[in-house]
Amino acid sequence: MSKLQASIVAGKYKGKKIDLPSLETTRSSKVIVKESYFNTIQFDVIDCTLVEVFSGSGSVGLEALSRGAKYVYFMEKDKEAFKTLSKNIQSVGAQNCTALYGDSCENIHQVIKELSKAKEKAFFYVDPPFSFREGMEEIYNNMLKMLSSIPLEMVEMITIEHMTGLELPYSIGSLKRKKTKKFGKTSLSHYRSQEG
Repeated sequence: MSKLQASIVAGKYKGKKIDLPSLETTRSSKVIVKESYFNTIQFDVIDCTLVEVFSGSGSVGLEALSRGAKYVYFMEKDKEAFKTLSKNIQSVGAQNCTALYGDSCENIHQVIKELSKAKEKAFFYVDPPFSFREGMEEIYNNMLKMLSSIPLEMVEMITIEHMTGLELPYSIGSLKRKKTKKFGKTSLSHYRSQEG
């Protein structure tokens, strides 16, 4: 069976191929969705810290590094997907990143600790497994609880990639939903603080 692959779209790793994990365990962010995300954050990506929660292949975080992000945290709990993620980081030659294996809802504490030490704000890109998958019914509730636990001073913006039919809350902690963009079955919702 031939491997599924994607390419990095822009920046210093432009054109580099990355492997995608099996479709049974993860979904890869579509190119149009990724492009929209990077159009939204535009030049803020340069020298930013990005946290890719439920990373899968790491396509968003690697794209961010390619476009000039200073540091990326990857979080993935599926074993095969994590192997693919680690291989992609290596094949691209990305140095300035940390890949955390295990439950994102637990690993977020380590990331918060690191951001706090560095006094950094971060962009959070969250692409949870769609909730109709077996064992994932609680995934959105757990994700929202986890995101509410991130201190406000560490958040530049939280972006959630989700099923278009899913109505996410207007607020997550002190963050407010600024806009939602739809791309067929997938949508992106962006949350920032009131001032943001």
